[in-house]
Amino acid sequence: MADAAKGVRQLVLLHGHAEARRMIAPSDLPLLKIASEVLGDESGQKGYSYSGLCLTSLPHRKLADDQAWVRTVGPLTLIIEPGRIKIGDEPPKMMGVPHGARARLILIYLQTQAVQTNSRDIGLGRSMRAWMGKMGLASGGETAAALKEQARRIATCSMRFSWKTPGSVPSNSTMMSNERIIKSGLFFHDAITSEDGRQDNLFEDRVILDSDFFEQLKRHPVPLQDAAIRQLKDSSTALDIYVWLAYRLHHLDQRTAIGWRDLHQQFGAGYKNLFQFKPRFLQCLSEAVSAYPEARVDVEESHIMLHPSPRRSRSSDSEGICDGRRRSITRLSRSF
Repeated sequence: MADAAKGVRQLVLLHGHAEARRMIAPSDLPLLKIASEVLGDESGQKGYSYSGLCLTSLPHRKLADDQAWVRTVGPLTLIIEPGRIKIGDEPPKMMGVPHGARARLILIYLQTQAVQTNSRDIGLGRSMRAWMGKMGLASGGETAAALKEQARRIATCSMRFSWKTPGSVPSNSTMMSNERIIKSGLFFHDAITSEDGRQDNLFEDRVILDSDFFEQLKRHPVPLQDAAIRQLKDSSTALDIYVWLAYRLHHLDQRTAIGWRDLHQQFGAGYKNLFQFKPRFLQCLSEAVSAYPEARVDVEESHIMLHPSPRRSRSSDSEGICDGRRRSITRLSRSF
């Protein structure tokens, strides 16, 4: 049995960043950076995700523009179908379904704003630009182009969740009725550079979430940590694992084994064979667990073992370490 984070978190807590760096293999330095940044974060700022999106996920890579996406995990099925959009004088075109890390970040932002403001009417503009800055994302160039494309895909696609209740036949499944995540808005403009060098008008002013999706989100929000999202922002698989753990670990009342075939089914889209999927999953799992200090996840030959784990709180970082060491972690991680 081995710690999914390879013991890096414990080394940082016990010895501090600098000493831990001397004690780990060079290949584990990215895990040290993730753990140090998250442990050193004292803002406590939270994000949110709908629980259904913690159990199922978007595709990691681009699909054909007319291809639907269907993922089933246990009793839950996610169906995403692409929509059409008319841009300028061109004929309507199929946009394709959202995919990759940028689409996930947009959804986390929208859900976070909806939960925090208790409104499906979400302001963008400066607020989204500020959030992008906190996540370490540039607001121009290739990043803006990727965000623009994924925003259009999110705004035009239909997304439905269905749950099969125990003992029911498929026709008795419960399906969320929303056809769109977004009722209106979320179309990024081409950025305009002002005289002072700042880029304006990158985003629509406001977005309105679909009412059904918003109601489900209010009933089933899963707290996430901004610091963790920031560290995992470039890996769609690590983000998926992190939000899954954020949901699952908090609800466990006993340790639970998840076999490799089940993990392959849930996270292995794009990997035909288990032997190809397993090394990639283990790497992303180590990153996700490094970003979740309280997570207790062990890796065994036939499965991973999930242990009941609390959600993160600001005070939990101080357990077992003195304030001086915590400040040291913060200072050193910022200069990593």
